Amino acid sequence: MKRLNAWMQLLLGRLVQPASAHCDTADGPAVVDGIRSLKSGNINFALKWIHEEAEGELRPLFEQVQRVRKLGPEAAEVADRLFLETLIRVHRAGEGAGFEGIKPTGTELPPEVVAADVALVDGNFEPLRQLIAEDRRAELERRYNIAMSKKGFDPDELKAARDYVAAYVDYFKYAEGEDHHHHHGGHHGHGPAHHGH
Repeated sequence: MKRLNAWMQLLLGRLVQPASAHCDTADGPAVVDGIRSLKSGNINFALKWIHEEAEGELRPLFEQVQRVRKLGPEAAEVADRLFLETLIRVHRAGEGAGFEGIKPTGTELPPEVVAADVALVDGNFEPLRQLIAEDRRAELERRYNIAMSKKGFDPDELKAARDYVAAYVDYFKYAEGEDHHHHHGGHHGHGPAHHGH
């Protein structure tokens, strides 16, 4: 395996930590899954974050990036960044949101978002309950339970993977205070290393 440049090492270090992040941050779940795709050669880790209709933009780029990565560390760094930025741009476009680049690791998040993330990792909703207004708790717990029920997907089963991300997005949006539903595939999430806005 080729030695990773420092930027990639920093991002990959987040894989083993519960990382709560918006989807356009370097430690966000979509970026982490994009890195998994680059490292494994399996684009499906990244594809679950975008609409099926947008795959035509990401798949050819992924194949080009895989070839360019073999040219050396500097070429790999540029190619990887292009792929990750394209992934996040397409992901955000699916939400009707703009893209202003990938924000740095450690972007500060509201406590309820951090707690929502931990709840999914630990399988325990109770610590989050205290941070949410009483009239919102039941609905948030309902969305949490749906997301939890979809966690055990096979990354190569894109329909199941996208179903999980859609539930994940729905849960986090509500935790953040946004009540409207998002369309399947235009995913937002903040996740532990498995899976941002």
